[in-house]
Amino acid sequence: MQRQWRLCLLLLGAAALAWPAHAQQQPPTTAPAKPAPKPVPKPPAAKPPAPAAVVAGGAQPKLLGQYGTWGAYTASQGGKKVCFAIAKPTSSETNPPNRPRNPAYMFISTRPTDKVTNEVSIVVGYPFKPGSDAGAQIGKTTFALYTQQDGAWIKNSAEEAHMVDLMRTADTAVVRGVSVKGTESTDTYSLKGIAQALERTAQECK
Repeated sequence: MQRQWRLCLLLLGAAALAWPAHAQQQPPTTAPAKPAPKPVPKPPAAKPPAPAAVVAGGAQPKLLGQYGTWGAYTASQGGKKVCFAIAKPTSSETNPPNRPRNPAYMFISTRPTDKVTNEVSIVVGYPFKPGSDAGAQIGKTTFALYTQQDGAWIKNSAEEAHMVDLMRTADTAVVRGVSVKGTESTDTYSLKGIAQALERTAQECK
């Protein structure tokens, strides 16, 4: 059950990052020099649902607010309310350099029904090397992460609250890992706005 929840959350995070970008793609406001002929009307095509929408029973993530680099969202999965703060890395490096990857992101979720508060999840955009650990450095403190496929979670759950507290006041979080092909990655996240985003999700998911 926990594994299924984590898969749902990973997909939900991906949908939260994808849909705002889609919504921001507006047509140019400048008028053309000559009026273009009107195209023949076509029936509107149905918008394909995001992967997370299917997992979450058709509910799209709702943006509660954007705070610096962090967005605060809410959604419903199987009738259970979920709130989360999410951000993409501000910089990413690989060794060897320029290795292709899917989008990476970090999100912190709260699920009142399951009595889960501020669970940290990280997606790196590639399958981790099986059995390998990753690390997240917040300020001068490094937290060990266990990995599964392309996701990572804190290894010692007793340290999770401390990790989130440090993130509220630190400037950056640096996540390091190794892919199944041996590529080393370093993703740096700005923590600007995370405290406000977490306050907003806490208000929504009391």
